Amino acid sequence: MGTNYVAYWKTLPYKLLVGLKWIGFGVLTGILVGGVSALFAKAIVLVTGFRLAHTWIVFLLPLAGLFIVWFYHRLGARKPRGTNLVLEAIRESERVPVKMAPLIIVSTVLTHLFGGSAGREGAALQVGGSLGHGLGQLLHFRKEERRRTIMCGMSAAFSALFGTPLAATVLSMEISTVGVMYYSSLVPCAVSALTAHFVAQVINPGSEAMLLSAVPAFHVRDAVCTGLFAWACALVSILFATSMHSSKKLLQKYFPNDYIRVAVSGVIIVVLTLLVGDQTYNGTGSNIIASCIENPTFKLAFYAFLLKILFTSVTLGGGFQGGEIVPSLFIGATFGHVVGSFTGMNPALCSAIGMACVFCGVTNCPLASLLIAFEMFGFDASSYFILAIAITYLFSGNYGIYGAQKIRFSKWDPAEIDANTH
Repeated sequence: MGTNYVAYWKTLPYKLLVGLKWIGFGVLTGILVGGVSALFAKAIVLVTGFRLAHTWIVFLLPLAGLFIVWFYHRLGARKPRGTNLVLEAIRESERVPVKMAPLIIVSTVLTHLFGGSAGREGAALQVGGSLGHGLGQLLHFRKEERRRTIMCGMSAAFSALFGTPLAATVLSMEISTVGVMYYSSLVPCAVSALTAHFVAQVINPGSEAMLLSAVPAFHVRDAVCTGLFAWACALVSILFATSMHSSKKLLQKYFPNDYIRVAVSGVIIVVLTLLVGDQTYNGTGSNIIASCIENPTFKLAFYAFLLKILFTSVTLGGGFQGGEIVPSLFIGATFGHVVGSFTGMNPALCSAIGMACVFCGVTNCPLASLLIAFEMFGFDASSYFILAIAITYLFSGNYGIYGAQKIRFSKWDPAEIDANTH
């Protein structure tokens, strides 16, 4: 014990220097990535408002897709791999090109402007990973430290866009390899997430929190109902993940040319929008999510979650750019609202649980899902959330929206499987 005590004090100066280095990097990353991400979020809000005020612009979606494909080809990214590239870079300490940041920002803004169905936080993981890696290169960080710089940027971007610094800290450490947490990145990820959250609040004042007005006491009957609902959410998350992968494969099979594929995808979205009769399923759908939580009398079609799956799968599968996370929240919220309305359960609580569960099912990140639930909805429903997320994680199997994500350990048995999600 005495030897360990002496060794601790001998190495303390080195540990302090390392700690200060990563705290400093976290602050710099939080300022840079948080600022860029906050401006990105503001751009999404502005173009969404413009689209809703000029609904005819959705007819130009196929042309916007052609420009996005040309833009990627022009910058030498003929086969964009998006978030999958970032996840592989974390595991293998590979490079994430800095040009990914302008690519994903411009293309995502255009996708939202012209009515594609996509989110923004998935794009943030790419922006953050790209800028974090670029900042690390600029400061001459070693190759062995590349993983931390990428994860640090991801936490900053997610925190700035989502307003959930706790979840953002954990998500980047959890998402790449399911069953393995990169705890060595905890300090820079936490500092960058908190700094980015502060910067984002300065640029875009306001909170993403949607506190639940009334939460029923958690009894045995509620536990059973929550468990059954969570199992259903696991099936919905599997449907979303498989739809995302299948739509991309089908569109690539029948339309191998990138330009034709994105144009066809855009035309399909336009036709679907005309059939629906409004733009409920275009863009992020954040207003629908808020209504499910905040408006007890809100009415929507019981198949709304299925339409969002269809719109998002066609949009992203065809070559448009954006995130998958907000659509997963839309799907979970609308599914939960319908289940609550039909079963007599609290619709707002069901929507909140559905959001957390579907997010967990498609990302395989139970800890981040739990923290998102706490930060967005408060702690009053903590018993509901932890039970539902645990069951969804178990029954969602090895499915996920990111094909490069690794499942290191089986969810069912104490065995190492090291398999990619599907």
